[in-house]
Amino acid sequence: MAFFKRRKAKPGTLRAADSADSAYLKEWIADRRGIEGFVEPRTAVSDTTLLLVAIDGEWTRRRVPSADWAHTFANDNRIPSYDAAVVGYPDRMREWNRRNKSR
Repeated sequence: MAFFKRRKAKPGTLRAADSADSAYLKEWIADRRGIEGFVEPRTAVSDTTLLLVAIDGEWTRRRVPSADWAHTFANDNRIPSYDAAVVGYPDRMREWNRRNKSR
């Protein structure tokens, strides 16, 4: 009986990182101080991302082509970079989120 036949779900497509992401990250870096980069591994729901955290805890996240690309990008911009899965996230980021809940 066709009533109980399950339809196969179409796999979701992830948006790839592009030059606009790279340009945004460079602009974000230029406007802030004390930035560190945290490379987040690819998961089932998202591609590899680079999380940038400024000295005051403000942060931004963008997709990147690969973890190697993210570390190279950080090195080229003189930003220390870490694997987020290994070191976790800085407390100042959580504090910034608490202070700016209404944003």
